[in-house]
Amino acid sequence: MRDNQVESIERSLRRISYTVKQKGREILNQFPITPPQFIALQYLKDKGDLTIGELSQKMYLAFSTTTDLVDRMEKNELVERVRDQRDRRVVRVHILEEGKVIIDEVIQKRQEYLQEVLVHFSSEEVDQLQATLGSLHEEMSKD
Repeated sequence: MRDNQVESIERSLRRISYTVKQKGREILNQFPITPPQFIALQYLKDKGDLTIGELSQKMYLAFSTTTDLVDRMEKNELVERVRDQRDRRVVRVHILEEGKVIIDEVIQKRQEYLQEVLVHFSSEEVDQLQATLGSLHEEMSKD
């Protein structure tokens, strides 16, 4: 593998990531949540209930920033704080149905956007892209 190939792949991945992020923000403008709230709701939907500390670590945010974020989401009835059943001292953030609905709707719109882009590719190219991205993710997840 040549250095210029790695450079080109990295640049392409960065550009794709930026484009997806920008399109994601455009989509989020149609919903009553901010990008950080979307990320937090995604973690909660995917991982289940988390403490504010766990959510802070996953989002690379200060504990106080995450607390404010959860406060706003709780006020908007997207999440609720619940006491852990095994240790009543521990408070977890639980995603509510409205939070799940918003996540599902945003992801659906993102997938629709991607489908609009992929319509310009052959089914073989889409299959190859899916396989390659899956392999890349798998290799990167080994660490």
